[in-house]
Amino acid sequence: MAEHDKPKSAVELAMERLRQKDVDRGVADKPRSEQQKAEIAEVRSVHASKVAELEILHRSKIAGLFDPAARAEADTNYRRDLQRLIDDVERKIETIRARHE
Repeated sequence: MAEHDKPKSAVELAMERLRQKDVDRGVADKPRSEQQKAEIAEVRSVHASKVAELEILHRSKIAGLFDPAARAEADTNYRRDLQRLIDDVERKIETIRARHE
């Protein structure tokens, strides 16, 4: 059976549909410049270090908490702060991509 005769996986079919939606909406798939790649890598590196710091602080905080309510509150705060970091990095990356288009 030739390569093009093989059935496509669900992932391949989904990716084709997404690419077609992008084409229909006029979204172009432009390759990233070396400067963009470097800026995005820097943003992701800083993000990873902030996430690691947040996780270390969270673990040290909950290590001394024995009250279930206090632990739950600390976990909620950790998840909120983590989501804030994720939103921040996504916003910065989108800004870099938009700035260079």
